[in-house]
Amino acid sequence: MSSLRETVVVRRPVHAQLIPHGDVYELPEGTMGVITQAMGSSFTLHVDGFLMRIAGADADAIGKEVPVPPVIPSDIRPEDLRGVVWDVLKTCYDPEIPVDIVSLGLVYVCDVLPMEGDRFRVSIKMTVTAPGCGMGEGIAQEVQDKLEALPRVGQVDVEIVFDPPWDRSMMSEDAQLALGL
Repeated sequence: MSSLRETVVVRRPVHAQLIPHGDVYELPEGTMGVITQAMGSSFTLHVDGFLMRIAGADADAIGKEVPVPPVIPSDIRPEDLRGVVWDVLKTCYDPEIPVDIVSLGLVYVCDVLPMEGDRFRVSIKMTVTAPGCGMGEGIAQEVQDKLEALPRVGQVDVEIVFDPPWDRSMMSEDAQLALGL
């Protein structure tokens, strides 16, 4: 998906996060909004002067397709699943910045460990661009939801950390170019 401006009408009540504060509100059926960003699988809408984020799992509420998790072979090894996890993390975006959280340098740790019964535990340590970012918990929840949807993933732990503090030097060169830095 990419950045765009498309008018949509909410087709059913849906929870949306107020940007940048992170408070959750219910948008009632019939609410009109404009998609300002559709990156990864979440949508940023401009609604009545406010920016609101709708999760990909609720895409149908605005007439979009709900994303399908990747297919994972039953005999996948932890190191191969780790690559899939990184690919999934690259579909998570800060709703205000059109760059994924991996390219922004927000993911500090990504561990994939075997569990009993051919399942895996995924442990993520990530940060946010500013300690007071109200969207941090929402981004962490998106990471958790997407990783829990992966077949063979039995447990996901996502922790927001502030050490080391994030700064622009942690961004990939592509991210810096995309943001004009």
